[in-house]
Order: sequence, then C-alpha cells, then structure tokens
Amino acid sequence: QVQLVESGGGLVQAGGSLRLSCTASGLTFTTPMGWFRQAPGRGLDFVAVYWTRTNATYATSVLGRFTVPRDSATNTIYLQVNSLKPEDTAEYYCAAGHSSRAYYTRADSWYNWGQGTQVTVSS
Repeated sequence: QVQLVESGGGLVQAGGSLRLSCTASGLTFTTPMGWFRQAPGRGLDFVAVYWTRTNATYATSVLGRFTVPRDSATNTIYLQVNSLKPEDTAEYYCAAGHSSRAYYTRADSWYNWGQGTQVTVSS
C-alpha cells in the first residue's frame, strides 16, 4: 500500500522560499513522483515531475524558481520553492505513479496522492 506524507507548507512573504517534503512508502525509488497545486477556485495544476536524478520537468510558471530534488535513502521528494509570488498561493500535493508519461500534466493520470500542504504567499 502506497502512502505519501507531506510537510513543509506555511506563510511566507513574496520573494521568500520554502521547502516542501513528501515521504513515500510502499513504492520503489524508480516510480515517478511529482507535484501539483490547487489555488482557490481552480482545479489541480501541474507543477513539476521528477523523472531521474538529472531529468525533471516543470510548469512554465515555476521554471527557474522551483526544483524537485529527491532523496533515495529516505524515498523523499522535495519541492524547493524560491522567489515566491502571491500567485503561488495554493494547496500543494505530491503524487506518485501515473498511467502514461504522455499525460503526466493531468492530475487524473496519477495514482497516489499526499494529503496536501498549504503555501500562502503574502504581498
């Protein structure tokens, strides 16, 4: 049984940084893992996916500001968020395992989800 446990959200001023964590159990390190976010009034939006140690894909809106390091020893994926903007305010969810690499930006193609962690950016 796959379990994803998130932590690390909070309130931060614009321009600040946070590091979100998602620790996985019940899956191998080779399983793709990613992050989505849901702002008020919106659906789940793709943020980033970790494919391998040297290959990750990011949404255009976060490219250059967010990274997704992953620790094989603890099977934890992080979302390092820098240069935060008020429009980054959202509930952030990690996800693991998806049905097809062609649809990785679609939330409904991912099998397992964390409980979510809130990030609020003040202006």
